[in-house]
Amino acid sequence: MEKKLLIVAISSILLTACNAAGGLNNAAIGGLGGAAIGAGAGTLFGGNDLKNAGLGALAGGVVGAAVGAYMDSQEQEMQQSLQGTGVQVQRTSKNTLNLTMPDSITFATGQSFLAPQAQVALNTVRDVLNQFPDSTIMVTGHTDDVGSDSSNQSLSERRATSVENYLAQQGVNPARLNKQGLGESSPKVSNTSDINRAKNRRVELAIVANNNAGAEQDAPQ
Repeated sequence: MEKKLLIVAISSILLTACNAAGGLNNAAIGGLGGAAIGAGAGTLFGGNDLKNAGLGALAGGVVGAAVGAYMDSQEQEMQQSLQGTGVQVQRTSKNTLNLTMPDSITFATGQSFLAPQAQVALNTVRDVLNQFPDSTIMVTGHTDDVGSDSSNQSLSERRATSVENYLAQQGVNPARLNKQGLGESSPKVSNTSDINRAKNRRVELAIVANNNAGAEQDAPQ
């Protein structure tokens, strides 16, 4: 009976989280991850290990699937809303969405004042972030290798601060926002040409879902 409970728990997660094409979307991946963690946690409560593992898998899977589905929806909204802005949207894990704002739309050379085009893009980002409030945002500034390490570090920090401050001023809850500058220490590509250096001058926003993301809209009414 207990083995059946565990099998049914994981099977139900797969059936509800698989996409129409028959593959696994991020909700399914999140559900499976949550199920595995929940199954392990369930055995810590003592008693019948298989029964507790099944209950833990079911609870963990529901939470994991909710987070995955929540980020699926946010990713789709970001992709649609930011078309034509120059901002790149990439899903880096089931619970993390990464936005890359290239140098060409953000700041003038050596400056940390947001360009009008960047402000327009960030207004769109703000709207989506406020539509999906169950997340935190890490703003990270990057530079190329032109200039000293110290000046590039300072510039990256100022640029990250500009983006963080602008989002807060435009209505994103400041408690959700964090910032850091990495200077030239984390290039996307080698700094061997002007084209490559332009790719490395960027600001990235990592949007990370809270553990309970999506739970509120899935709760029974």
